[in-house]
Amino acid sequence: MSSAVSRSWEHVVVTGGAGFLGSHLCAALLDSGARVTCVDDFCTGRPENIAPLLDRPGFLLVQANVAEELPVRRPPDLVLHFASPASPADYLRLPLHTMETGSLGTRNALQLARTSGARFVLASTSEVYGDPQQNPQDERYWGHVNPVGPRSVYDEAKRFGEALTTAHAETHGTDTCIVRLFNTYGPRMRGHDGRAVPTFVRQALAGEPLTVTGDGRQTRSLCYVDDTVAGVLAAAAHGMRGPVNIGNPGEITMLDLARLVVDLTGSGSEIRFIERPVDDPAVRCPDITLARDKLGWEPRVSAEEGLRRTIAWFRADADGEAGPQADPGS
Repeated sequence: MSSAVSRSWEHVVVTGGAGFLGSHLCAALLDSGARVTCVDDFCTGRPENIAPLLDRPGFLLVQANVAEELPVRRPPDLVLHFASPASPADYLRLPLHTMETGSLGTRNALQLARTSGARFVLASTSEVYGDPQQNPQDERYWGHVNPVGPRSVYDEAKRFGEALTTAHAETHGTDTCIVRLFNTYGPRMRGHDGRAVPTFVRQALAGEPLTVTGDGRQTRSLCYVDDTVAGVLAAAAHGMRGPVNIGNPGEITMLDLARLVVDLTGSGSEIRFIERPVDDPAVRCPDITLARDKLGWEPRVSAEEGLRRTIAWFRADADGEAGPQADPGS
């Protein structure tokens, strides 16, 4: 992967930096030579995710709820706003926290970027497309979202965040970018966070039935975390405003995913069908033409290879299925 524009960063603030994706971003930025301030309230972020980074030169941890404050003293030249509950199990459990992070937290992160003269990247989501009536989804599609359904606290928080980011850019000239992230998976996911990949892997390794919702024909597009990180950093470096889809256009049904996990783990687990959640999207697949053309980016890791790496991590990490059981935030 190579981005169309090369740009280096001196100091990057990553909100939600102790979360699954945020911690991978922090590590990648440190590897590139940047100083990194990780801001997290450890609601869904895990201390274990950033433990290897604590002693690295240039890394600073700030524990704070970004909806209340963003106490960063040294001005950054890049702000990556990734703080938010991201799994249904988390945002359904703390709906108000989710909406406050997406609104007040986004406002605070934008204000930090504006006063610092920094580039700002909003981590939006494919959920802004809701249960789409267009497949694959490109950035011009406005979506099909239930504004009062159980998933609305996440969907609408992200949609509002996009609107606020756009208004900030147009009103104040803030240097902003919106990345719409599709389903990302990999090491450091919590086994009980409710998303398909960690749930299936945890169940398969434990010899439990894999719980597939509905008839399993609903699709998702899974992007390995290393590819997602590369896409985010390419968008940050490019200078584009977006929105831009970052995801893997390879579509897979949930039933086929469950079967693949059983095969790769060598598990004897059976598949059990359970009730499908309300407003669960029937399809999810990104059109990444814009990312390919403007960023020179596309995913490189196949589903089988990414799942092998993820399974290996879950096998090695005795606490991989534990995760915090308190409030979510990153």
